[in-house]
Amino acid sequence: MTWLRCAESRPWASLRLFCLPHAGGSAVFFRPWAKEINPAVEVHAVQYPGRADRMADPLIDDAHQVARLVAGAMAPLIDRPAAVFGHSMGAVLAYEVTRLLQERGTAPVHLFVSGTRPPHDRDDVPVSERDDDALVAEMLKLGGTDADALRDAELRALVLPYVRNDFALLEKYVHRAAGTRLTVPITAIIGDADPHVSAEQAAGWADVTDGPFAMTTLPGDHFYLTERAHDVMAEVLRTLGVPAAR
Repeated sequence: MTWLRCAESRPWASLRLFCLPHAGGSAVFFRPWAKEINPAVEVHAVQYPGRADRMADPLIDDAHQVARLVAGAMAPLIDRPAAVFGHSMGAVLAYEVTRLLQERGTAPVHLFVSGTRPPHDRDDVPVSERDDDALVAEMLKLGGTDADALRDAELRALVLPYVRNDFALLEKYVHRAAGTRLTVPITAIIGDADPHVSAEQAAGWADVTDGPFAMTTLPGDHFYLTERAHDVMAEVLRTLGVPAAR
């Protein structure tokens, strides 16, 4: 099964935006972006294995392996300028994907990292081996999850294995400082009430690139971009020099 989902194909688009969702997330999270963003941009969202239409595919808890597979899937689509956006776990993966693309001579024009600390300043609390109730509690603390839905035993049985896998991926992740140093510009975006990353911590993303760095803070918690999707898309388009209006 392929790694990328494009909810609205735009062969004429001058730029592609590749989006990597959070832990426990899927490509559907970015479906509204594909529909609402300026038509000059074609959105491709990563679909991680073990969920949604990839439920039968084996889970992968190695961030570097996921990054290699995603970068490989993107390769045929880098026939025009491309940018990469990742939220939370997706931001860490987006960074590693961008490193690989730069190594291969197809660096994206920009990397957007949302809602997380930089790769060399991780402090992920081990939760992947906790029991189901504790895992659900952690999901609810992060936000972005329907509490009522997680009371359903059948839904839990479907969702918790890949959520547990994603938390394990982050817990096992080690930044390889000796690897490729980015020259790609980075923009960090965070919610002003996100308990998992402060403005000072997010500013540390500047340390992993020799390119320009910028940071934007929007109202909201860890999932600020759910309610602020239009603001986030506007920031992405402004940074890329694409008009916001359709």
